[in-house]
Parts: sequence; structure tokens; C-alpha cells
Amino acid sequence: MGSNDFRIESDSVGEKNVPKEAYYGLQSLRAAENFYITGKGMYKEQIIALAEIKKAAAMANNKAGLLTDEVAEAIIKASDEIIEGELHDEFICDPIQGGAGTSANMNANEIIANRANEILGGELGVYDRVHPNDHVNMGQSTNDVFPTSGKLATLKLIPKTLEELEKLYESLMKKSHEFDSVIKMGRTQMQDAVPIRLGQEFHAYASVIKRDIERIKVAFEALRIVNMGASAIGTGINVDTTYFKDIVPMISKVSGIELKQAEDLIDATQNLDGFVHASSSLKTLSVNLSKISNDLRLMSSGPRTGFAEINLPAKQNGSSIMPGKINPVIPEVMSQVAFNVIGNDMTITMAAEGGQLELNAFEPVIFYNLFESIVTLTNGVKTFRENCIDGITANRERAKQLVHNSVGIITAIVPHVGYKASAKIADKAIMTGESVRNLVIKEGLLTEKELNEILDEFAMTKPGIAAKHLLNE
Repeated sequence: MGSNDFRIESDSVGEKNVPKEAYYGLQSLRAAENFYITGKGMYKEQIIALAEIKKAAAMANNKAGLLTDEVAEAIIKASDEIIEGELHDEFICDPIQGGAGTSANMNANEIIANRANEILGGELGVYDRVHPNDHVNMGQSTNDVFPTSGKLATLKLIPKTLEELEKLYESLMKKSHEFDSVIKMGRTQMQDAVPIRLGQEFHAYASVIKRDIERIKVAFEALRIVNMGASAIGTGINVDTTYFKDIVPMISKVSGIELKQAEDLIDATQNLDGFVHASSSLKTLSVNLSKISNDLRLMSSGPRTGFAEINLPAKQNGSSIMPGKINPVIPEVMSQVAFNVIGNDMTITMAAEGGQLELNAFEPVIFYNLFESIVTLTNGVKTFRENCIDGITANRERAKQLVHNSVGIITAIVPHVGYKASAKIADKAIMTGESVRNLVIKEGLLTEKELNEILDEFAMTKPGIAAKHLLNE
């Protein structure tokens, strides 16, 4: 680029060349140079949220008589263009940045000011009609704008996650009905326990996902409380009282997301426990999703030398050297998403803990990790359902065979012959390899007819009436 391709802008640090046609300004450029961290751009949901806040602020300041109609309308038009998807490439700041989000806020202020000046017939970089700080940022601080933009972005992202979780819940419930007649061996500590229906296992998976859905809804609902009007530290310095009253309702109207102004703005400015709570609900979901994935890998293991009680859909070759090998790649990726979310939660926890006094400077890394957790969970749950859960089939005979050959069914006999006699039968079955059924009959403990009733497959998977004749012994 030649010298004619740049304009000169100045700030308290000094002068700098800014690309002539850029809508961002000097402070954005400094930030881009200082904070090349992830190599990624800001999430579009937060870019749009920033524009919605700036639009609402212009409306509130205009209503308070602090901005002329002409300036307010230009800011509103520039903001609307960003909301509609334009000028997003002008947001050049890395999502992880020093300064508690000042760079992101000024990036928005400069873009909107330059575009508003252009709308009014001015030149880029000449802020004589609309100034980034004096007009676009009027009545605001990074310290109320940036956290509010993060909350808005989060509330824009989470509905898709909840939608995918609802679909996963429905798929698991469908499988619970489909597999209700499949008897298999339940296991505790990876050892044979007592029989269970495969449908019961899938119903339990559905139950925990439903609980996660409700937990996430509660946690994210708290993010509707914002600190707009707080200004720098929550005291509302330089904030007009009319603007103060109108700003949150204005943002709600512009964004379509119902927000509420915090009762204690100092608390809302310095404490980020709401993000910790939200992230924790995603971590809990991740723990549950990975546990389900672990179970599916175990139940499908083999297929000749493992449990082989279920079949997972074959999605791709599993080896570059072993022909015919198919790996449980979808549960594997679901667990990897879970591991990442759990790691993100630790980052969010430490960032929230790391604040000092009236402000937490570490919101950028909180938002970066929280957004990533939401997006990857949404995509992970979608592929988990579509490419795994919906296509699972049961190996009924294999599962039944494992039940019949298991020593675990001895538990059903305990109420009828006592624990001591049952334990001897179990030990003998393990040592000899002979079935529990045969040994019980051989020892004369129960008749074949009695055993058939006691070892009824479905009866063993639900509460029943214990034997009463032991009371007479």
C-alpha cells in the first residue's frame, strides 16, 4: 500500500496510519496488533449484540434530548446495517483481548461512527459529525456494554442448544420404547449385577438429559439481568437519568430478548457468577453426555469379543491397517466435546475468580470459552443424535444369552433360599462354569417350576413380592 492508501488518526498514545477505506479506527487497529491471540474473529452474535446496544443507546439518548435526530438516526442506520450482517469484517479485534473488552467496544464505536459520518456526507476517520466516544458511546462504558453484549450473545446462542437437547431427549425416549422388551445384564463396577431391560437404560439416559435441559434453562435465565446504566463501576457516572431508565427496555425492544436492569449495579459490574452458573450447567450436561457415550461404547464393544449387546451405526472405516474394523466414532467425538467444555468451564471459573475490586477484566476469555462450549455442544449433540442414537439396534439374542449365562441372576433367588445358600451357589457356578439354574435344581433348593417363576426375565426387572416361606424357617 502507498501513502495515499492510508489516513492518519491520533489518540493519547500517538499517531498511526489506518487503511483509508477502513470503517474501524485507530483504537481497533492497535488492539488487532496487540492481541493476535486466537487468530479468530468475534462471534457474529456478539457483533450483532454490540450493534443492538449502540442502536438502543442512540434511541435512549435521543429521547433524553442528548442526541439530535440527525445524529441519532445516522447511528441507528449504521447499527442496523451491522445487525443485518454488513460490516462484520471490520470487527478486527481478537476475541481474547486485554482491557476488559474496551477494544471490542471501541471497534463497534469506531465502525458505527465512521459509517454514520459517511451517511451524513462526511469522510471516514473525520469524526466531526459523529464521534465514537462522544456520540456512539454516550452514557456508556465498556464495563456495562461489553458484559451486556456477552449476555445477549449467549441468550441468542443457547436456544439452538436446547432445541437439539429436546430432540435428543425424544430420540432416547423412542429408543426406550423400542428396546423395552430387550432383556440384558445390568452391571455395577463393570461386573455382572442383575438383569435390566435395555429400554430402561435408555429411559434413564432420557431422564438425565431432560434434567439437564431444565438445569440449563434456569441457569441461563439469570443472564437476562444486565448492568446497562452502570457506566464504569456501577455508580452511573455521566449517565442521564432518562437514559438510565430507558436503556434496558430499549435494548430489549431492539434485540427481541427480554432483559432486566440489575437492582445492584455495582454488584452486577464486578461479579460474574452468572456466567459461572451457566457454564457449570453445560459442564454437568457434558459429564452426562460423556457417561452415556462411555456406556454405548461398552455395550457395542467387540463385536465378537466384547459385550456386543447393541450395534452402533457404521459411519466410517475404523483403521488404516485392520480391514473391516469399525470404531464408535460418534460417541468418541461426543466425549471429546464434553472434555473441551469441562476445560472451558475451568477457564471460566478461574476468570470469574480472578476479578479485583470494582471490575473483572477477564470477561473476553469467559465469553470466548462460553460461546465455544455452547456452539460445540449444539453441534456435538446434533451429530450424536443423527449419526448414533437414531440408528442404534439391539442384539436381542446375544443380550439374552449373557443374562442366562450370568451368575448375577442368583440375586433373584436370595429371597427364596437365603443369602448364605445363594452365595454358595454363586461361588460354585463361578468355579465350575455350570449355570445357576442347574445348580439350584441339583442342590434341591427349588423346583424347576419355582425357578421358572422366580427367574422370569421381566419379573427380574421390576419390583415384586419377595418369598414369604423364609419367615417360617
